[in-house]
Amino acid sequence: MQMWKTSLMAGAVAAALVGWGPKGPSTAAGVEDKVYAVTPPAMTVKAGIVTAELTEMKVTERVEKGSDKIDTPAKLSAKLKLVNSSPDQTVRLISGKMVYIDMQGKPIKVEEARTEPVIRFTSVSSSQLDPGQDASQSIDVDFPAAALKSKTLKEIRLDLVYAPTAYRQETAKVAVSIGAGGTEPIAAVTK
Repeated sequence: MQMWKTSLMAGAVAAALVGWGPKGPSTAAGVEDKVYAVTPPAMTVKAGIVTAELTEMKVTERVEKGSDKIDTPAKLSAKLKLVNSSPDQTVRLISGKMVYIDMQGKPIKVEEARTEPVIRFTSVSSSQLDPGQDASQSIDVDFPAAALKSKTLKEIRLDLVYAPTAYRQETAKVAVSIGAGGTEPIAAVTK
């Protein structure tokens, strides 16, 4: 079985975080959500036999009112839909990762105390796709603070690791006959 690692470039995210978006509602006394607009907020990219659609993309961080002290670091949230466009291969999704690319084409690292932006496909329905099938899930991954600065983020890349396998449908025939050699019943059942 050959394993494929496919990179899907969410290209036009270059202008992703150019400024503050609208502020979200207060979540607690003294704390509010600051939402950064991701432009475009949705995109579809294809690599190999997998098509990925990211929608409702936004970056949110929680800050204390007045002081702008960070209460909860920035997270990228979106809905991810993956489609197996192969006519004859099943795809077993292994993992995914968001990679944030700066203006020089280098990855922007997430701070050490935070979690790498890994996407896990945990349910059976979202980890294996037969030809033509799709699976959707919400993602909520850490976003690097450095990428929030104006003109820092060029693009967001979605790295997927999946294993394609041949999809085959077979027919088996079993020779049978009714009765011991004729059409007589073996036993009569009376009700």
